[in-house]
Amino acid sequence: MTEVLQQTIRRVYPQPAEDLNINIDHWHQIKEQILAEVGEEAYQFISNHVNLGNPNIHIASTTTVFNININVQERSKALVNLMRVNDLRRINKFFEAINSKLDHLGVFIGCAETKNMRKQRILAKFPPLVSRVAYFFDYLIKRVFPKFLLTKKLYFLLTRGQNRVLTRAEILGRLYSCGFDVTEEKEINGMLYFAAKKVKLPCYDLNPTYGPLIRLSRIGRNGQLIKVYKFRTMHPYAEYLQEYIYAKHKLQNGGKFSNDFRVSTAGKFMRAFWIDELPMFINVFKGQMKLVGVRPLSNQYYNLYPEDLQKARIKVKPGLVPPYYADLPETLDEIIDSERRYLERFDKHPLRTQWKYFWKAMFNIFLRRARSC
Repeated sequence: MTEVLQQTIRRVYPQPAEDLNINIDHWHQIKEQILAEVGEEAYQFISNHVNLGNPNIHIASTTTVFNININVQERSKALVNLMRVNDLRRINKFFEAINSKLDHLGVFIGCAETKNMRKQRILAKFPPLVSRVAYFFDYLIKRVFPKFLLTKKLYFLLTRGQNRVLTRAEILGRLYSCGFDVTEEKEINGMLYFAAKKVKLPCYDLNPTYGPLIRLSRIGRNGQLIKVYKFRTMHPYAEYLQEYIYAKHKLQNGGKFSNDFRVSTAGKFMRAFWIDELPMFINVFKGQMKLVGVRPLSNQYYNLYPEDLQKARIKVKPGLVPPYYADLPETLDEIIDSERRYLERFDKHPLRTQWKYFWKAMFNIFLRRARSC
């Protein structure tokens, strides 16, 4: 072994000099196995995030929680799993098991094939016409069947939960729901590799929003959490990514996130024609919301508001038609000013304010084509 290589290893993997040869052999063995499994570029991604010469690093290629629980010691510094997330039967249980084994800020590295990567692979595999037919049936079985109660069991019977189709939003959202913070993601050889740090315990959500009709936790009157009904416009588990999206993309005009990959193609269509809003009438009928009023917000959005407006918002019921559609503000500051004006007017003249804002919003929606937010 050259002196340059030994100096490099000492710098990247600090260790006692007397143990250097033993650890170099161990490091070589790990490197060869990883290179054979995933290739050079993926190996570089992994080695950039974890010290592969550290004995407290666990390398696995498994789809079972059993192997994680039996073979990985607690308080590990990092765990690398070379098996695709797509082939895990119970993804969240797998991520939760990894979370339980890692030390605080311990690193988890994994990989998955996203929906878009899968589509490109299928279309490139067959001649044009055949590939379109193949993709249609793949979409029907792998994307539609898991979403409905009547076909979900048939889906798992046919696939046994393997080779699942996952969007990038769902992969990252599941990681965040299980207590991880994604530090880097990279496309390598048709796969999405991710590095994530354990920052908290999993949320253990027993009722994740997965089907077409979803219930989202929002802040209602008196600060109480309510479940707001909507038709799904985002990919599953996307609701866990608000902080990640805000950090990466910030807000665009209208107070929405720019480059929001969480919104599905069908979701964009539903938002354009207000279809996604219709189930919120359930909240109106239940007395949790009124027809006109400030929208019920998630914790992420709520914390972006100044404290005085936070207090003013929770004094009244949230509404289905917000003042946004009457004033059409563009920036977050303008949205805040719009809501503050509405609440001040509502406090003085409730019925007059409701009447005025409703018809002004209807004018903007139907004549100026204001769209669902």
